[in-house]
Amino acid sequence: MAHHHNHSLEHEHEHTLKDGIICHLPYSIFSVAFCLTVLSFLSYLTLGISNGLILRKGAHMLFHSFHFLHIVFAATGTLITFYRYSKNVLLGLVVGIMCSITFCTLSDAVIPYLAGRMLGVHMQFHLCFISELSNIIPFLVLGLLNGFVMGRYHHGHHESYSVFSHFVHILISSFASTFYLVANGLPDWYSKIGIIFLFLIIAVVVPCTLSDVVVPMAFARVGKRNERH
Repeated sequence: MAHHHNHSLEHEHEHTLKDGIICHLPYSIFSVAFCLTVLSFLSYLTLGISNGLILRKGAHMLFHSFHFLHIVFAATGTLITFYRYSKNVLLGLVVGIMCSITFCTLSDAVIPYLAGRMLGVHMQFHLCFISELSNIIPFLVLGLLNGFVMGRYHHGHHESYSVFSHFVHILISSFASTFYLVANGLPDWYSKIGIIFLFLIIAVVVPCTLSDVVVPMAFARVGKRNERH
């Protein structure tokens, strides 16, 4: 019976990994397209004003708002997935913190920064987990608390929440990545909109899939083995 359960968990892990990648891609495409639409209107309204300075300042503020909110959804999604397959509370919290710090930074800052550099733009690198830690901690703590409660006590709502959380998580991540790119060196983004569209999809779909599906499930298998021992 235990062997059958292990085989079932492994099969479900592989199936969920594949489905997670497929599931996130359409959300990412539509979310990034929507973000570029919003950014187009903001750019139009500030066209010719202060050589893009107002747009960059607005994007700087919006980036931080969406980045902080991204941490809430990332921590929540990670813990919901983890506690679906393991009841190891401490390991789940460690994985939630690790995923939030790593993948939110990768999605919202590192990949947009590298994208700008690859486009030949002089980008400024801004890392919120160093410069904005006092603002990040409340969002991280509440995201972990939310994920813990939903993962441990709201089992019947996993599926209905899954679709909603994936969409909102990816939408918020798309806004954060987009506004980071503009705020830190690329206010004239529209001249390179095609390649930026591709870069932003990569910035969203890869880290979010890792955060929501791959990493928490991999650690949940470790936690499950520890529980049996």
